[in-house]
Amino acid sequence: MNFISNYFEFEKKGTNLKTEILGGATTFLTMAYILFVVPGVLSQVGMPKESVFAATAIASAVGTFIIGAIAKFPMVLAPGMGLNAFFAFGVCMGMGIPWQSTISATLLSGIIFLIISITGLRELVIKAIPNDMKYAVSAGIGLFIAFIGLKNAGIVVANPATFVALGNLSDKSVLISLFGLAVISILMVRGVNIAIFLGIIITVIAGVVSGVVDAPTAIVSMPPSMAPTFGVAIAHLKDVLNPQMMLVVFTFLFMDFFDTAGTLVAVGSKIGLIREDGTVENGSKALLADSVATCIGAIFGTTNTTSCMESLSGIGLGAKTGFSSVVASGLFILSLFFSPLLSVVTTQVTAPALVIVGSLLCMSFAEIDWSKSEVAIPAFLTIILMPLTYSVGEGIAFGLLAYVVLMACKGEIKKVHPVMCGLSVLFLVYFMI
Repeated sequence: MNFISNYFEFEKKGTNLKTEILGGATTFLTMAYILFVVPGVLSQVGMPKESVFAATAIASAVGTFIIGAIAKFPMVLAPGMGLNAFFAFGVCMGMGIPWQSTISATLLSGIIFLIISITGLRELVIKAIPNDMKYAVSAGIGLFIAFIGLKNAGIVVANPATFVALGNLSDKSVLISLFGLAVISILMVRGVNIAIFLGIIITVIAGVVSGVVDAPTAIVSMPPSMAPTFGVAIAHLKDVLNPQMMLVVFTFLFMDFFDTAGTLVAVGSKIGLIREDGTVENGSKALLADSVATCIGAIFGTTNTTSCMESLSGIGLGAKTGFSSVVASGLFILSLFFSPLLSVVTTQVTAPALVIVGSLLCMSFAEIDWSKSEVAIPAFLTIILMPLTYSVGEGIAFGLLAYVVLMACKGEIKKVHPVMCGLSVLFLVYFMI
């Protein structure tokens, strides 16, 4: 125990073993819903649910262990909900691209992220994208995820006259989703840290009792096989070599990179890891952990791994070191033995979680400077086009292109980073072909 205490500097950080274990367990429970929501979403595009569950647990365990043991950061890594939704609904369903090709795009984005992290190019990339546009992307993804959640719940349905309309709220499956949404919302209002996870459990119970969800035949079993998804990303890398897929790769990279950078700053500021120059202590190692986990996750068969804001729940209970992440990593490995529970986590059960996560991402609306037209218009286009085009990538491309054009029309093109100008040219070519 002395080795653990000395290695993670418990005394210097003002913490202890009990607090770190409690913090790590709390963080895990706060975002354990991801283990069931991610496979549920990806199964809709043909990916084997059990294999994705195992891949998600392994990628999360590896990334969380690295960021805890090496970067010594009290943060959990797992496949991000925004990236997961873009993978399934934006790329596979929206663009008609098979999941085998899309998982290869995930791997390539992870490799590029790894190179950026090793070479130090991350600083250039971070500075290139205006903060307002970063916030707009986050808010747009929030609307996109919430829309998908409402659609999966049957609360919003297709309508030939108005495109969308309110669904049949008297339907039992819709009522279960509405019940879940109400439960999670109430728990969050009451300040319950594990609101989403607990809400899913309560919704499952209600679904089983009402007959909407079939009761599980088992609770514990040996970890499922990953053979159906393992190595597929490597075998299909050649599918990524075209302009359409390169936009997908860029979008994965963009979302993953800024998700992680933003969460690092948020978590770092809570525990005093922000230096005077604004950089994050051990930030390079944290980004490296993220990129390595994304590569491993893609090879095993899951979407981009990114840092989770849910880490703040453990920090709120006093966790201040990477040992809390090591604890969470161990719990991810343990979760491999609970795959039978996947059968009860249906789309009606996960839909409320998507809506709630989407609402949390929409908090970024408040950070955008709406007083400047050259910012407000591109930001609005980015946000609104994501759900309306059913594509995160095209929303990003259209918004960033609009930003560069408007800055040029205002006579302030010199304030636009050269990387942004280069991207705008690529986006223009993409829209023209």
